[in-house]
Amino acid sequence: MSTTTPPEPRHVRRVALASAIGTMLEYYDFYLYGALSATIFGSLFFHSTDAAVGTLLALATFGVGFVARPLGGVVAGHFGDRVGRKSVLIATLALMGASTVGIGLLPTYETIGTAAPVLLVALRVLQGLAHGGEWGGAAIMTVEHAPEGRRAFYGTWPQMGVYAGIVVSNIVLGAFLLLPEDQFRSWGWRVPFLLGFVLVVVGLYLRRSIAESPEFARAAAEAGEPVKVPIVEALRTSGRGIFVTFGAKAAETGTFYLITVFALTLASQGSGPGQGVALNGVLVASLVSIGTVGLFGTLADRVGRRPVYVFGAAFMAVFAFPFFWLAGTGSPAALWVALVVGLAVGHASMYGAQTQYFSELFDARVRYSGASLGYQLGAALIGGFTPLVAAALMLRSGGEPWPVALYVVGLCLVTVLVVTLWGQVRTRTAPATAGAPTTL
Repeated sequence: MSTTTPPEPRHVRRVALASAIGTMLEYYDFYLYGALSATIFGSLFFHSTDAAVGTLLALATFGVGFVARPLGGVVAGHFGDRVGRKSVLIATLALMGASTVGIGLLPTYETIGTAAPVLLVALRVLQGLAHGGEWGGAAIMTVEHAPEGRRAFYGTWPQMGVYAGIVVSNIVLGAFLLLPEDQFRSWGWRVPFLLGFVLVVVGLYLRRSIAESPEFARAAAEAGEPVKVPIVEALRTSGRGIFVTFGAKAAETGTFYLITVFALTLASQGSGPGQGVALNGVLVASLVSIGTVGLFGTLADRVGRRPVYVFGAAFMAVFAFPFFWLAGTGSPAALWVALVVGLAVGHASMYGAQTQYFSELFDARVRYSGASLGYQLGAALIGGFTPLVAAALMLRSGGEPWPVALYVVGLCLVTVLVVTLWGQVRTRTAPATAGAPTTL
């Protein structure tokens, strides 16, 4: 019979809030780069007479940060599974803050020539390493503190932080976009990155105040000593879980970066309504998503994680062509509808079930490593290069969006098949020490 003491609700909320604020700060920094790489970084850091080529190169550096994310996930997972979740979460946030300030202080191509893009890529790699370890730690820390029957809901708090980070970055960036264009290109774009460091300091203070995961502590005490190489053990015992997290990530990460990053490029071209309209649309969509992701998390606690996740992927497969039709009309209202429906319904439904679902695929002793590897591989190979792939597809098709819509449909079908055929949960994150594993 289990003698586990139920978690105190007040402490659970504190941990969830600390995780949410941490992911908010991470995505504030990360989204700033994504937005600017889709607009001005091509001309600031890359020497090219073709504006479209410069934008593609800048978007490629956005993808470079994602390449580093799996490595960051493996390193953070190694120490998170051996030493503890809390100390690793503090380290990832500190690294993100340092690299963000570096980007804000970086001279442009006009000042230092080819050293500018080289240093930019190096800083992007550091951001990617930090980001690679962030989600797994924040998500798992929250779920491992949460009570049974509410784990999917509390697991949405770090996801809410992602949307909140987009909101804050949009507000800050939108304020500086009010500057005359020459001033914004000269110094205005730097200030949001420097302000991000202040937010990181606040996040570090909050994370130092929370307790270590009780489930990690319990698993470590029962085992006697931690797994020597957690990622190897995760590959050996939970290979299916890693595969499922990767496949499930395809639709979620692809649609997320298509909506929040590539939509800015789309809106800035031809007869589009403009970058400012798109930024405001992403802001509104993110605000709505903060509420809907919690609702989908509550639904996942009631009906199961997999049905909610599959619904989101299937919805985005159906909505892919309408999304581009609405976004391509040139109407600000139509663009906003596309952004809100895509992010607050399609993406948020997958996001609402994701944290708890991915956590349940792994044993506590290798959970940080296994969940982070599958998650970050999907983010790196699919999410990071989706804006670049979308821009290249439109360039080859003469500006027609239908190839990009087909690409989105393909990602969503992969997710539906993987989660449906192989995504059954075999482990549980419940604190009880007795009873057989459940499946969802």
